[in-house]
Amino acid sequence: DPFTMDQILSYPFVTGIVSAEHADRIAWVRVVNGVRNVWVADGPAFAPKQVTQYTQDDGQEITQLTFSPDGKHLLYVRGGDHDANWPAAGDLAPDPNSSTEQPMVTIWSVSLAGAAPAKVAEGDEPAITNDGRVAYIKDHHVWLTDLSPKAKPARFFFDRGNDGHPSWSPDGKRLAFVSARDNDDHSFIGIYVNAATPLLYLTPSTGRDNAPVWSKDGSQIAFVRQPGRGGAPEPILQQVPNPWAIWVADSTGGAGRKVWESPNTLLGSFPEGAGNANLHWAAGNRLVFTADLDNWPHLYSVPASGGDAMLLTSGNIMVEDVSESRDGRFMIYSANTGPDANDDDRRHIFRVPADAATPTEITTGDGLETSPVPAGDDSVAFISAGAKRPFSVAVARADGSETHDLSGGSLPKDFPLDALVVPKKVTFQSPDGLTIHGQLFQRDRTQ
Repeated sequence: DPFTMDQILSYPFVTGIVSAEHADRIAWVRVVNGVRNVWVADGPAFAPKQVTQYTQDDGQEITQLTFSPDGKHLLYVRGGDHDANWPAAGDLAPDPNSSTEQPMVTIWSVSLAGAAPAKVAEGDEPAITNDGRVAYIKDHHVWLTDLSPKAKPARFFFDRGNDGHPSWSPDGKRLAFVSARDNDDHSFIGIYVNAATPLLYLTPSTGRDNAPVWSKDGSQIAFVRQPGRGGAPEPILQQVPNPWAIWVADSTGGAGRKVWESPNTLLGSFPEGAGNANLHWAAGNRLVFTADLDNWPHLYSVPASGGDAMLLTSGNIMVEDVSESRDGRFMIYSANTGPDANDDDRRHIFRVPADAATPTEITTGDGLETSPVPAGDDSVAFISAGAKRPFSVAVARADGSETHDLSGGSLPKDFPLDALVVPKKVTFQSPDGLTIHGQLFQRDRTQ
């Protein structure tokens, strides 16, 4: 063989790309030979810059990169297993390096001016305001701290649930969160205002409420509601529907209303793909979400006041990795489609208006593009790769022009780029008549 296992496994990997809400700044995690580090890039040039200096393959993942809305602060979480493969017995974090010191899940602050990262607190799921206040989850409760060196983290408030998904209001004065009760058989969307104001629970029920999303003016919150757990056991050998609905509630009084409901069918079940429902509050007071109503994950749009859902994407394609343009007028997503017949084996980036079923392509070609995020008012950043080209970050104009790669570090010198092959798309029929898709890797023996 023309290369060794060490050579082929030395390729860099990119994950966790995020962008600031009101600044032309992006960040991502780059993994080389198991060593994870955070990189950032600022527009309009988007020159990549490494802002952490980890040197060991210690198995401690870096996840949940989180910008403050103005892009001046960047947090990340180090440790844990956010793919949920780890048995969380005793809430112990993974220790794949057999360290003699117990690994903890910790939140860190990146200095964008070049100083070393600073530990913020032990915890998870950080949410940060422009003035540096950080709400996060620790021991299943919401805690609060700030970025000052003398900060003393403390539990933010008391409630009876296991909390998660903290989300600041657009003005940074109120915090929404999910409060799960009784082994998660039902859950509420709560809002904290201040110590003198009782917690507000939005139209509470016996259902499981999740994924709170603030309206642009902070006056309302949209969320997903599923039926509560309980009742007779479900049959083991039979699929049953998992219906769900989208609700909107007043963020000051708590009264709410159902604005969309899935059919009580298997295809109407709660989506289990990337991002689940991918609920967004877009411009024009429209709610955009993902559903599998025709057996394919597509984007739909419905008025926040309620009404019929509009299908924004269509066809035998999978919509994944959904984000929102800076002005909220467009949804940006990846999907396995495009003008080439082989694009069903690839991923490209598209955008579609929140109120019209007119998707347009941002990227094309024989590569793979995933995980898009807005990189400015008219640009998109995403993760890019090819059959021979490992993962990197790229930026393109929203109209698909001026795409350029942000390598953020070169390939290892002995990476066998020229020895790799481009797979061929193959299909064949199964005995019961299904078309099975595969890929054939065939090396030219004359090389």
